[in-house]
Amino acid sequence: MMSRFLMIVSLCAMFLGMGCESHKEKKEKNSRYLVTSPLRKDTLVTNQYVAQIQSIRNIEVRAQERGYLEDIFVDEGQSVKKGQLMFKIMPKIYKAELQRAKAEAHFAQIEYENTKQLADSNVVAPNELAMAKAKFEKAKAEQSLAQVHLEFTDIRAPFDGIVDRLHLKLGSLVEEGELLTSLSDNSDMWVYYNVPEAEYLDYQQAVHEDDTTKVELLMANNQVYKHDGYVQTIEGEFNNETGNIAFRASFPNPEGLLRHGETGSVLTQVPFNNSLLIPQKATFEVLSKHYVYVVNEDHKIESREISLAGELPHIYAISDGISEDDTILLEGLRKVREGDEIEYDFEDPQEVLNHLELYAE
Repeated sequence: MMSRFLMIVSLCAMFLGMGCESHKEKKEKNSRYLVTSPLRKDTLVTNQYVAQIQSIRNIEVRAQERGYLEDIFVDEGQSVKKGQLMFKIMPKIYKAELQRAKAEAHFAQIEYENTKQLADSNVVAPNELAMAKAKFEKAKAEQSLAQVHLEFTDIRAPFDGIVDRLHLKLGSLVEEGELLTSLSDNSDMWVYYNVPEAEYLDYQQAVHEDDTTKVELLMANNQVYKHDGYVQTIEGEFNNETGNIAFRASFPNPEGLLRHGETGSVLTQVPFNNSLLIPQKATFEVLSKHYVYVVNEDHKIESREISLAGELPHIYAISDGISEDDTILLEGLRKVREGDEIEYDFEDPQEVLNHLELYAE
């Protein structure tokens, strides 16, 4: 009796499950999907390139003489003016050498003047006068050299800039050529970014010799720098490993916001005339290839590979694979499979793109 009861319960559960499954399948068949078509329109595509930001002048400040670091007149991060005294290396030895050179030059001058008087009186030969003059000239040159060595103990800023890290402390023994700090001229900044070969060729063919191409800088905080930059030059060779070539853009830096060594992204806008546009959400990827679901005349789903010509926020520009006459699935891509027959509602492509905040002409 008990086994008969359990059998009846099992049969009821099975029929109930089949009924639920049938209801679910019916519900899925009755669901409607949203579709649209590609839109042909003139627009601007923004290309983004990883960039390195450098000062127009960034140099290492090094000691030109050996000695003890007697004074430091600047601090890290300080702005300095051209000719401003930054460091002083103990000058006593070089002052003594200058005094000796002056004395030797004075002695040689007296000797030359005496010899000249004798030569004028035909007491000594002209060769002896020439020897005295050469000795005097040599002594003056050694005096000038000693003066230069003494001046090298005062290390001054070669241009207006910002001081980097100080590598030595006060009183340190400084060797000739030792690094003291770095100095950056941040009045303008050079921004380097790498461009693929195909885009380089498009750029060269589109830009005339006297044209200046405007670019923008996206900083690391995801904010666009408020000053525009301009492409100034292109390096002479491609990188054989990456197939890229480096562009250099110049940006003004009046507020001093940008510093040497920063990173960011260069944004360039490329006009796409009569471009075919679709929402990015209407696509899916398989093995790095892009596809859309096209709905045919029988309301059946077909996957189709597409080629991308450019990318905007939330939108792709398409170069091949579909046309503006095609109907593509806009939502529910994960709910359908190849060959499924669906019911759908069509949404105007312009309205679809307006909701995606398209920037277009």
